[in-house]
Amino acid sequence: MAGHSKWANIKRKKAGVDAARNKIFNKLVKEISVAAREGGGEPEHNPRLAMAIENAKSQNMPKDNIQRAIKKGTGELEGGSSYEELTYEGYGPGGIAYFVECTTDNQNRTVGEIRSAFTKFGGKLGQNGSVDYMFDQKGLIKIKAEGVDQEQLMLEAIDAGAEDIKEEEDHLEVYTVREDLMPVRAKLEEFGYQIASAELVRIPQTLTKVDEDTALSNFKLMELLEDNDDVSNVFTNMQMDEETLAVAENM
Repeated sequence: MAGHSKWANIKRKKAGVDAARNKIFNKLVKEISVAAREGGGEPEHNPRLAMAIENAKSQNMPKDNIQRAIKKGTGELEGGSSYEELTYEGYGPGGIAYFVECTTDNQNRTVGEIRSAFTKFGGKLGQNGSVDYMFDQKGLIKIKAEGVDQEQLMLEAIDAGAEDIKEEEDHLEVYTVREDLMPVRAKLEEFGYQIASAELVRIPQTLTKVDEDTALSNFKLMELLEDNDDVSNVFTNMQMDEETLAVAENM
């Protein structure tokens, strides 16, 4: 995941602040709407909605936008879209495994666009379960690194139930088992840490090293998928070391 975080930073720099912000807002609106539809519009009784709202606030999403997204999900807002969550699995260039999470109001459109993206770069969309077993679902909490004592955070995060902590450019990543994401986040907030985001992610069990040309093709496929408004997350098992990420920076 560390490499994926650096890839995300590269993407944001290339896309520009406004484009990246719009993509994040679009993802958050869909997540809030789905959470409200499934568990109701009251965050105190809906942990998933509460987490989505906190993530939106950390991105400075206006309160009105959050409320509209909730009302879309609960059906209070006339003409609101009905989103559903879908996952797609497949193989990219060089046999790299892909797990793609989507939130869409048109399943036929989404599957067609996802299949087309894989085909364009010589990949192949697979059946459900074809690569799922290669990934473990974990909780990921991002904490702004400024002013944080990393050693103290590690001790307090482990005490709160975290599994691991990793350092990134401008934030620290705290990993948990799937079920402990919300409790660990709540505990870290009690300790006074500023939470940038908290979400479920898929961690590859093993990584695959590729050559420069294969890395470039995969980065282009990842970029095409991530630019799709229906795509929420893209996870792969491509090894993203400094050498591989340099290919992305020079795209």
